[in-house]
Amino acid sequence: MRLVTIDDVPGGSPGAQLASGEVLHLLRAARPSTLEAWLPRSITGILEGGKPALSLVRDIVSRAEQGEGIVELKNAGAILDGGTPLLAPIPAPRLLLAVGLAYRSHLAEMAGTPAPEHPTAFMKSPSSVAAPGHSLTLPPAANDMVDFEGELACVFGRPCHNVTPADAMDHIAGYMAANDISARNWAPAVWAASDPWKARLTWEVNIMGKQFPGFTPLGPVLTTVDDIPDPSALRLVTRLNGQVMQDAQVSDMIFPLDEVISYFSRWYHFQPGDVLLTGTPAGVGIGRKPPIFLTPGDRVEVEIDRIGTLSTPIRAI
Repeated sequence: MRLVTIDDVPGGSPGAQLASGEVLHLLRAARPSTLEAWLPRSITGILEGGKPALSLVRDIVSRAEQGEGIVELKNAGAILDGGTPLLAPIPAPRLLLAVGLAYRSHLAEMAGTPAPEHPTAFMKSPSSVAAPGHSLTLPPAANDMVDFEGELACVFGRPCHNVTPADAMDHIAGYMAANDISARNWAPAVWAASDPWKARLTWEVNIMGKQFPGFTPLGPVLTTVDDIPDPSALRLVTRLNGQVMQDAQVSDMIFPLDEVISYFSRWYHFQPGDVLLTGTPAGVGIGRKPPIFLTPGDRVEVEIDRIGTLSTPIRAI
């Protein structure tokens, strides 16, 4: 299934993208006087409901795909145009964790950065989440070195803490495309740091450059795991104004996804709807010679197999 959040009320309403490209409004399509009437009012709520809630959603989507009761669905306003405004599939994740130094190719382009001994990650502010197609306003304080990082995002569907790699993937509900947008103004200070403490302090400020509003576009859909049995087989392509900037297989990750999830679950207690960004491959703007940064009028697109294209137009204030 391809789940979405429809931008129709504050916080949005749960929906699903049909094979036709149309959007099914799940709450309007739910049959009254049945268990479907108890369907949670958000994608996160559906994930919290576990297999029973997802089963209800599948039944609703299956009926619509088969054309059952299509007249009634249209009369109820349950079938929406493919251009219906959407929020991020998970508009307000409780926890947003981003993996760094994840792809071999990215380390190679960053002056031969050595591979880490274990997965590394940093927190991103949930307020940085943006909807697919939402225009990114470049921050006035740091608008000349804003970079793109196309990534695969995992969405948790079950509580996940201290799990083994063998069990880790059972806790994932699905996947989205993501863009870990970063203001690189502070990156040169990291590379120039001459001692461990200076390196630590400059790195902390560098991570702050990833926290601006709109710096984490997510979407356009949350594709559930039944449609993506092997995420390592996915291909990720990032385009800037139509030109391919990043093109990689998820299998190029240094640490397999199950190991990454298991590792961070030692500390974090992931909950349904929490999001893990899995890192970016080679091709980012700062890794190019000369560097390429985002400017007003640009459009960044992150495309991932079975998920679709996450588009972000860039504008000035």
